[in-house]
Amino acid sequence: MSYIQPLQKPAIQPSKLLPFLFKHVAEGELVTVFHIGPALPETVNFFSNYRCKVYFIDLFSAIPLACNEDATDSLEQQLEQVVTFPSSTRFDICLFWDLFNYLNSDAIAALLKLIRPHLKPTSVAHAFSVHNPKTLQNRQLYGIQQLDALSLRARTTVPHGYAPHSQKQLKQLLHCFRLERSVLLADSRLELLLHASL
Repeated sequence: MSYIQPLQKPAIQPSKLLPFLFKHVAEGELVTVFHIGPALPETVNFFSNYRCKVYFIDLFSAIPLACNEDATDSLEQQLEQVVTFPSSTRFDICLFWDLFNYLNSDAIAALLKLIRPHLKPTSVAHAFSVHNPKTLQNRQLYGIQQLDALSLRARTTVPHGYAPHSQKQLKQLLHCFRLERSVLLADSRLELLLHASL
């Protein structure tokens, strides 16, 4: 687990959907979390209130993934080098944040192929998308401040390959999840609650 050294105090953004991820978590139950991005201090502190195992995978550091004929490794092989956890792992919660805005359809398919065996029928996920694919890039790094509030920090480095999908496209690409709820935010982003569809 690696921490980043934040340069500024995070902004706080209310979240209507984050509480639903923890709605069915019983007190004392072991929760396994797949978290895309670095281990921010407030996120680590938040999860310290739960009996949980969190896999912090900073896939943003590997973007863009090479998916052309010149690539030495396939998309699956590139992902396997970054996305690592024991084969017996089964995730209760997946926090994708805005990752899908930086992956093309092939890369999303490769990622889902990798994590699908580690999902449960009850697995839930959170992500950000855009209402309009022409929406400008949001240069935020997300964390969890509390159950109904996210922390936002400006990224020190911005991932390449920003090419967001429409909500309709993303619903089709996320074939092992179904969209349960979405909330339109003020800056034309969408906050998404997803449920495993195995």
